[in-house]
Amino acid sequence: MYRVSVVSADHHWTYEQLADRVGRIAHLMVDHFAIEPGNRVLVRGANSPELAAIWLAIQKIGAIAVTTMSLLRASELRTIVKMAKPALAFCDAALTAELHDAVSTLDVELPLVSYGAESGELNGLIEHRQPETETCATLADDISLIAFTSGTTGQPKATVHFHRDVLAICETVGRHILSPQPDDVFIGTPPLAFTFGLGGLLVFPLQAGACTVLNPSYSPKELLRAVDHYKATVCFTVPTFFQQMLVQKDLRQLEHLRLAVSSGEALPLPTREAWRRETGCELTEVIGSTEMLHAFAGATGANIRAGLIGPAIPGFELSILDDDGNALASNQIGRLAVKGPTGCRYLDDPRQTDYVKDGWNLTGDACSMNADGYISYHTRYDDMIISAGYNISGLEVENALLEHPMVAECAVIGEPDAERGQIVVAYVVLSSPHVDLDGVTQELREYVKGAIAPYKYPRKIRVRNRLPRNESGKIQRFRLRKVADD
Repeated sequence: MYRVSVVSADHHWTYEQLADRVGRIAHLMVDHFAIEPGNRVLVRGANSPELAAIWLAIQKIGAIAVTTMSLLRASELRTIVKMAKPALAFCDAALTAELHDAVSTLDVELPLVSYGAESGELNGLIEHRQPETETCATLADDISLIAFTSGTTGQPKATVHFHRDVLAICETVGRHILSPQPDDVFIGTPPLAFTFGLGGLLVFPLQAGACTVLNPSYSPKELLRAVDHYKATVCFTVPTFFQQMLVQKDLRQLEHLRLAVSSGEALPLPTREAWRRETGCELTEVIGSTEMLHAFAGATGANIRAGLIGPAIPGFELSILDDDGNALASNQIGRLAVKGPTGCRYLDDPRQTDYVKDGWNLTGDACSMNADGYISYHTRYDDMIISAGYNISGLEVENALLEHPMVAECAVIGEPDAERGQIVVAYVVLSSPHVDLDGVTQELREYVKGAIAPYKYPRKIRVRNRLPRNESGKIQRFRLRKVADD
C-alpha cells in the first residue's frame, strides 16, 4: 500500500501519484514553455494539492517559485510582477481576472496556465505528457523561491531564499520543534504563499514522508471539524484561531492532535492558559519572519514556560540590541536580533541595510531575554508606545483586555497626542454586540487599570465588528494607525 502524501476535500494522492503529477507539470514547463533553471514562475491560488504539485515541479526543474497570496488585487499583483519578472504563471481558474488586469497594464509577456475547477487548462495540457524523470542538479546557493512579506507594515518586500535554506529549516525548527514522523497528518490555515505555511504544510510533512491536508480555507469551527475528520496530529494556525476554537462545544475533536503550533502574531497568555486548561495540552509558540524563511525561536513540551516564547532553536543565535547595536542586559527591552543558517536577502531593496547590520538580522520585534535565553515578545519595535515618557507594550495591554469576558479580540496602537506624545488606543471586538457601549468601554478602562500599571490603560477604546487582517491571519495595525491619522 502506498503512503498518502496530500489530501483535500477533492483529492487523495499517494506519494506515487504526487510524483507523477509533479513530473508531468515539470515536463510541460520545460517542453512547452521552455522554462529553464533560474527562470521565475509565479503561482497564484489558495492552498490545494494542485498548488503543492506546481510548487514542487518548479523546484524539480531548478526554476524559482514566486507564490502569491490569493486575495491580492491587481494593483498588488502588478507590483509583484514588476519586481519578480516571472517567465510563466500558474493561476487558479477562479482567480485569473485580477492577474490578467495586473499584466494588461504592463509591457510584459506572461504566459498563464489556469488550474483547478472545470475551466482550468492544466489537466488538458498534462494529460498525455510523460512525467519528467530527471531532477535539475541545483547548487546549495541556487535560488529556490522568492517570498513576499505579508504587508503588516505596508509595502511588502521580496525575500530571496536558497535551496539550502529550505533544507536548513527542516534541520532546525523541523527537527527540534516538530520532530515529524511518517504517520503524522499536518493541517492548518497559513497559505503556502506565506513561508510559515510553506514550511508547516508542505516542506516539513513531505520531508518526513508524512501527510498534509491542503484545503483553501477554514473558519475556526471548520478547522476543528477538519482536525477530527482527517485525524490530524500537527496543526499550524494563528492565535486568534486557537482562541476561537476554544469556544466550540466539543473539543474531543482534538483527540488525535499531538502538537499545536502558534505563530504569525503574538500568542496572548490568556489564550495559552485557556488552551492548556480546556485541552490538557500546551500550545507551542514559535517566532520567525519571512526574511528568515521560518521560525528561529520557540519551545515545546516540557521546555515551555508561561509568558515566554522560548530560546533560540538550535542552529540560531539570538541577542537583544539597543539602537546603537549594543547587547542589552537580561530582561531589558530592545531590538530582537538573530543569526543562523538562514538570513535576509531582499530583492533589489534598499531596506536590506536596515534589516541586516553587523551580521545580525534585525527582525523589527521589540523583545527581552531572560538569563536562560528565553525571549519575551512585547510588540513590533515600531509599535512600542511612548506616552508621557513611559514605554508601553501594546501586547501587555491586549493581554489585560483579553482577560475580560466581553472582549473577543483586540489590537492596541499608539495614537499621536499633543500633550503626551502618544496615547494608548484599543480597538476591540466584543463577544456580545448588544451592550451599552459607553458603559462597556468605561468598564474595560477600569479593568485594565486594575490588571496592570494604571498609566498603561487605553485612553480611547474603539469598538469594531472585525479587525483588519491579511491573508495569513495577522492583524494589520498599520491600517488602524492610518484610520487614527485620518
